[in-house]
Amino acid sequence: MTELEMKGKWNQVKGKFKEKYGEVTDDDVTFSEGKWDQMLGKLQEKTGKSKEELQKEIEAL
Repeated sequence: MTELEMKGKWNQVKGKFKEKYGEVTDDDVTFSEGKWDQMLGKLQEKTGKSKEELQKEIEAL
């Protein structure tokens, strides 16, 4: 899955992601153009998962 496809899918699954990880806030799952990696970095801190693990999880949701 390309980064563009992941960004599109993220809009659909971010609610499920917040539900699964209660400590993740709206600010953590929001990104502005060009800030995808920064958002993933915040999620890595909150979940303790690697970037690759997060991308696989997003694809699976």
